[in-house]
Amino acid sequence: MDTANSPKFGKVFGEKHFMFKPGFIHLNQGSYGGYPRPVRDALRSVQDAVQAEPDNFVRYKYPAKLDEVRELIAGHLHAADTDEIVLVPTATVALNTVLRNLTYQPGDMIAYIEGTYGAIEKTIDYLVETTLVERVCVPFDPTVDDDDTLVEAFQSVLQENHGRVRVAIFDTVMSMPGLRMPFERLAQICRDFGVLSAVDGAHGIGLIDLNMEKLGADFFTTNCHKWLFVPHTCAVLYVASKNQHLMRSSIPTSHGFQPLPEILQKKQYISPYELPASKNPFVFQFSYTGTIDNGPPLCVPAALRFRQDICGGEEAIRAYCENLAREGEKAAVEILQSRPLSIPETKRVAFANVRLPLEIVSSVVEENGHSVPLSDVGKVMDFILERLAKDYNTFVNIAFISGSLWARFSAQVYLELEDFEYGAKALKELCEKAANKEYVGL
Repeated sequence: MDTANSPKFGKVFGEKHFMFKPGFIHLNQGSYGGYPRPVRDALRSVQDAVQAEPDNFVRYKYPAKLDEVRELIAGHLHAADTDEIVLVPTATVALNTVLRNLTYQPGDMIAYIEGTYGAIEKTIDYLVETTLVERVCVPFDPTVDDDDTLVEAFQSVLQENHGRVRVAIFDTVMSMPGLRMPFERLAQICRDFGVLSAVDGAHGIGLIDLNMEKLGADFFTTNCHKWLFVPHTCAVLYVASKNQHLMRSSIPTSHGFQPLPEILQKKQYISPYELPASKNPFVFQFSYTGTIDNGPPLCVPAALRFRQDICGGEEAIRAYCENLAREGEKAAVEILQSRPLSIPETKRVAFANVRLPLEIVSSVVEENGHSVPLSDVGKVMDFILERLAKDYNTFVNIAFISGSLWARFSAQVYLELEDFEYGAKALKELCEKAANKEYVGL
């Protein structure tokens, strides 16, 4: 970031290129993203093109343009084959697609790590309810456990259930707290045990380096609308060529689905969306899954151009954001008189994680001037989050982890250190209000 050719990131850069309203401080890129004006222009251009000739665009132009985008993403992610890459709305849709396509026999298990994103854990619960599969959770406390502890626990779970675990799910970067996981080592363990690996890279592309060939995962997903500056919704689903036969249907099932001969019997489908002779059947399934906004997936080229031409490339973005997260975390800790998540700098990404100065007590008897009862944690979180958005014109994600409330700040090129200081001061005031029970009755 010290080179003469590097852009000057921060507030002025953000005002020039991004579209946040005056006074709004976006400290939560990790949830719903945020994209610059050139990408907005690309989005509108695609929407205009669709409206100019809806049928011609959706039926004939869009599939060809989508292939070009898949090729770009395959290169960005170092996938061996472009046809291992398809686009879906979100990482949650991608993992649902994988988990619901797999068939389960009595005794089969899905392994996942404690702290897995809530929607994915609930998907597993749903499959336990509706199929023959069982679940097994790998214990992990992100506030105290290091990579080696997690890797050992993961390996122990697979060893103890050897031959039963059908698929294991783990993150590239945990959502809350924002923590880089040893996903490369976990993928290797899956290969060692003959277990399918499904990597949740919701926080992935645009945040960390990714190489599909080196990783060797069976399934991988990553959201383009979080860190890559693509409008939501747009996510990548990577399925290794050897596993594509397992993905019988897109979600939702659409025209690309090819029923088995014994199901079809003598019935024939007459469809305007027929599989071209040159098209990979797996890719074809995801080329059309119903009427969608065709704009976000086709904004990937504009996002990549902005990152390269205006921001100076992936390394420049990553260096600025990681340094800002580091310095912002220190400032927030000082303001809140609290502590950060203890992690080595080798695991640093563009997140800052800080414990809130509220003691969570199990009963009213234990309360003091800086505490709230465990039974009120949900109300306190709702109070702080809503007040951040409505009264302070900002947002910092919060979660209850290992007995404490933690805040997760997202660093991005449109932010500066003073933005972290503002967010921390807002949190300090709201924690004081929560300790004074101002959330009661709301």
